[in-house]
Amino acid sequence: MSRALSALLLHGAGGGGWEWDRWRALWDAEGVAVRAPDLAPRASLADTVLADYLAQAAGALRALPRPRVAVGASLGGLVAAAVAGEADALVLVNPLPPAPWARELPAREWPAVVPWRAQARLTSTRRALPDADEATALWAFRRWRDESGAVLREAHGGIAIERPPCPVLCLASLEDEDLPLRVQEPFAAAWSADLVRVPGSHVGPLLGRQAAACARLALAWVYARMGVGAMAADAQAPLALGVGEGMG
Repeated sequence: MSRALSALLLHGAGGGGWEWDRWRALWDAEGVAVRAPDLAPRASLADTVLADYLAQAAGALRALPRPRVAVGASLGGLVAAAVAGEADALVLVNPLPPAPWARELPAREWPAVVPWRAQARLTSTRRALPDADEATALWAFRRWRDESGAVLREAHGGIAIERPPCPVLCLASLEDEDLPLRVQEPFAAAWSADLVRVPGSHVGPLLGRQAAACARLALAWVYARMGVGAMAADAQAPLALGVGEGMG
């Protein structure tokens, strides 16, 4: 029997599909066919460019049966937004914004290979995940990977993306120091996205103590927007998180 909904979950820079394990468990239990692949670099990470990730994401999304939802966090949010013309709904979690909103991002320098794996420390992982428990911080510390500087330079420089025709949800963390609300809110407004402000850090909606609640909130929104599924009645789930929301 085919499932009613399929979803492609795209991770952020320096991460992998493992970042979505909590979302995947909940969505799978609700009958969603979930794919959370690792975005694969070229043989040489230094030669990897954003187009490599976009091509992988577009192919993976097209391979899923409809209705299908594209979901992305941070860099994965930018990638998901770029391929969302093939999706029936789009969920963005603290996404890197496209142009022109990317110009509001702080200026940064990126080496050819960003050594997040090579220089990973448990202490810095804990700082990046203040809303996660010790076991999750240790688990994440062991899984970070190095990233292509060219990908990050292109993404932070801003790429042009047309707003997809499907409904858009943006989850924005209140304590996100990498992509603060002042960057996310204008982008969400311009795209007529439903913006939900959630507690926690940049990767808190995936790995923090609120991850399961955020996953359920996002799935309830998808079902409500599509008008299908038992979770459509949970469309007011943001209220259970005690967060501000701008749905409508």
